[in-house]
Amino acid sequence: MKRAVNLIASLLVTAAFMWWAFRDTDVSTQIASLKAANYAWVLPYFLCLTVVHVFRTLRWGSLLSGLERVPFRKLNEASGIGFMMLLVLPFRLGEFARPFLIAQRSSIRRSAAMTSVVLERIVDGLSVAILFRVLLFFVPVDTKGEGMRYVELGSWLMFGVFGGGLVFLLLGLWHQETTVRLVRATVGRFSPSAADKVADIVDTFVGAMRQLPDGRHIALFFLYTVLYWAVNGFGMALLARAFDCSGAAPGVACEPLNLSLFQAYIVMCVLVVGAMIPAAPGMAGTFQAAIKVGLGLFLPAAVVNAHGLAYANVLWLCQTAQQILFGLVLLSISHMSFRELAGNMKKDDGTVTRSTTA
Repeated sequence: MKRAVNLIASLLVTAAFMWWAFRDTDVSTQIASLKAANYAWVLPYFLCLTVVHVFRTLRWGSLLSGLERVPFRKLNEASGIGFMMLLVLPFRLGEFARPFLIAQRSSIRRSAAMTSVVLERIVDGLSVAILFRVLLFFVPVDTKGEGMRYVELGSWLMFGVFGGGLVFLLLGLWHQETTVRLVRATVGRFSPSAADKVADIVDTFVGAMRQLPDGRHIALFFLYTVLYWAVNGFGMALLARAFDCSGAAPGVACEPLNLSLFQAYIVMCVLVVGAMIPAAPGMAGTFQAAIKVGLGLFLPAAVVNAHGLAYANVLWLCQTAQQILFGLVLLSISHMSFRELAGNMKKDDGTVTRSTTA
């Protein structure tokens, strides 16, 4: 019953954001923008997405190396299928897929693998928040209108959420017993059972964090993080060239979508903030709304509501198709079915607890 209510709520959120994103445009405008696009740029963007996938996989392997050196083939299977499950399953239940899959392919416990996923989320959140604040510092003051104020608020929200998660885990690593007592003294006032679960999370996570990799692999982890986000933003700028009006029919009026690399990284950061909003599987609605907000910081409303939203839809479709395609291919290679995987993930082996940090 609770999941049904959550699903309905997430669908309502998606519908609300979809309405907000497209309320100032119409179907004919979108069709015209999509027809005018030069889809030759989709191929290099898919190449960027493939590079992003490789960096994400190698990064996870570096983080897991303190527990076990997992071969790239096994890492790739767990990553590709896991990211697909994260996209298609509601309530971020797909976060459990990678720990489950890597536990099948190695001696790493699901709880320890889950800790690595949480650490990834915290590092990503803080990295994007820092990048966001640095980029916003170079935005001209005269462009900082109402939209920019909300965007800046979102960047501080990211600092609060992910910075708080990092402080909590570092406190647990520094003094585990104190952290557990703090949890029982605060959460336990409202729900003793919830306090017990959170205390178990602290014990499990701290135990796994004490097995972090050596300095070389930590350095590789952060290097892959930088490369991952760098290629991500570069790819977004690259795909924007598809809407430069080069594909428009002769004599048809067309105002191009001019998105610089600097602006693309800011739009990427806005998109990450938008991804924090609970929505239906695939981030439909919140994805388009976040891109619209990001583009609206630099481009006229007429361009945003035409080529901008068409760009958002193509961007969303490319990312969704790439993750699902990679996941299905790797699922087939692993000789597993989607139903089998989803069913096995629901079985609690006593070592996995859902993370609330991302």
